[in-house]
Amino acid sequence: MHTRRTHRRTRIGGTRIRATFLAAALLATACSAGGASTSAGPAAQAAGATEAATASLAPLPKATPAELSPYYEQKLGWRDCGVPGFQCATMKAPLDYAKPAEGDVRLAVARKKATGPGKRLGSLLVNPGGPGGSAIGYLQQYAGIGYPEKVRAQYDMVAVDPRGVARSEPIECLDGREMDAYTQTDVTPDDQDETDELVDAYKGFAEGCGADAPKLLRHVSTVEAARDMDVLRAVLGDDKLTYVGASYGTLLGATYAGLFPDRAGRLVLDGAMDPSLPARRLNLEQTAGFETAFQSFAKDCVRRADCPLGDRDTTPAQVGENLTAFFDDLDAKPIPTGDADGRKLTESLATTGVIAAMYDEGAWQQLRKSLTSATKENDGAGLLALSDSYYERESDGAYSNLMFANAAVNCLDLPAAFSSPDEVRDALPDFEKASPVFGEGLAWASLNCTYWPVQASGEPHRIEAAGATPIVVVGTTRDPATPYRWAEALAGQLSSGRLLTYEGDGHTAYGRGSTCIDSAIDTYLLRGTAPEDGKRCS
Repeated sequence: MHTRRTHRRTRIGGTRIRATFLAAALLATACSAGGASTSAGPAAQAAGATEAATASLAPLPKATPAELSPYYEQKLGWRDCGVPGFQCATMKAPLDYAKPAEGDVRLAVARKKATGPGKRLGSLLVNPGGPGGSAIGYLQQYAGIGYPEKVRAQYDMVAVDPRGVARSEPIECLDGREMDAYTQTDVTPDDQDETDELVDAYKGFAEGCGADAPKLLRHVSTVEAARDMDVLRAVLGDDKLTYVGASYGTLLGATYAGLFPDRAGRLVLDGAMDPSLPARRLNLEQTAGFETAFQSFAKDCVRRADCPLGDRDTTPAQVGENLTAFFDDLDAKPIPTGDADGRKLTESLATTGVIAAMYDEGAWQQLRKSLTSATKENDGAGLLALSDSYYERESDGAYSNLMFANAAVNCLDLPAAFSSPDEVRDALPDFEKASPVFGEGLAWASLNCTYWPVQASGEPHRIEAAGATPIVVVGTTRDPATPYRWAEALAGQLSSGRLLTYEGDGHTAYGRGSTCIDSAIDTYLLRGTAPEDGKRCS
């Protein structure tokens, strides 16, 4: 689903959903970990593996290969973006780093120059996650105007849309009407016919992606995107990369550090992922993360007069049972939404809407209101709006390429979580134990890479980045999309990792209102002084 959006600051009504991590909802898959250049062995690739990988990502040679020099020495032609204060350019990178003579991929880059006063510290590259989130959109809509003024004063704020994403040769798989049908597919099949329909939906999605970009689909791995970031670093004239990555953006940043530890500067990895996990375990742990977030929502909901799922005497478990009963009712009979295209609120769309609100506790009020409308007034418009925000569906029925790029990267980075529907059925007890509310749907959502047209090139691995300067890894204790344990794991793998903990709800921590977190990160970015390992904030 998404890890999708936390630091993207995409708005859901009056609230903001931040960085993105898509891992398990209907057509997004498990968050990726890895790429084409690891030293992990074949045993780690087993789709059903449960143990974390022990092999580490191997660094690349320090010297730039001669055949890559034209890319590292290119000059960017900056132009007006059409957004006041921002400039845009196009950067070339090799489609295949192993065979650079075989063609290029063109990557969209944007920047907002340092505003001063104070000494310019270079470029600060930002990425909001996904995979599939537009870094340029995030820069122009939030980071370039919403990061602390003192940070924007001393850094050129920069973003590059990763290959296959948004403005960088975007992968397209389905048109709007096809995506509407896809997002309404039942992901909790009750019988063989519904199972076949779900499998057909995954196959159709995969076939659409393969038909659109058969060559690019083989070269959108996290490792390749991290190598693109090093080309950009050089083109911008920086000796080391300074970077803030959220959600999946933490995997990009950690991968960069693993490949180029001597070029890793001040890296902030907020809402961290654990690259050592195989897809099935990654999806299972994220499922538990959404349950943790839902339990927090449930406890808050029943204390409020407008909670449609219970009152002060209702336990969180009973809140979950009430929500599940509502989902079951929708499975039998979808309700009206008033949608111009005639869509009704199905179980799958409602589930996605609830999950979307788990990313940010600021969306809980809207979720309560939407659930009240649906359960008491037979009006599904509010939950449909939450679901549409998650899928990045516009009012005209068009979708961004977020979900397409998300699947493309995830399915290339890791072998599929399951090889067949039978394997999903066997795993259902584990997923339902991890989350009685979301477990069944998230287990079936993990099947989509099974039918991908391109074989995975990555595998689980550890990232140590030996020799890198201190890297700040941020974890939120009740993060739904990137469970806190992942931040602990990544900080433990990195030889210079410093774990910074936010005790709270929501996905990611920087810019969420904690003065303690923001001050620690700002000090690191501006002075190079990393917080003490293990520092905790609320």
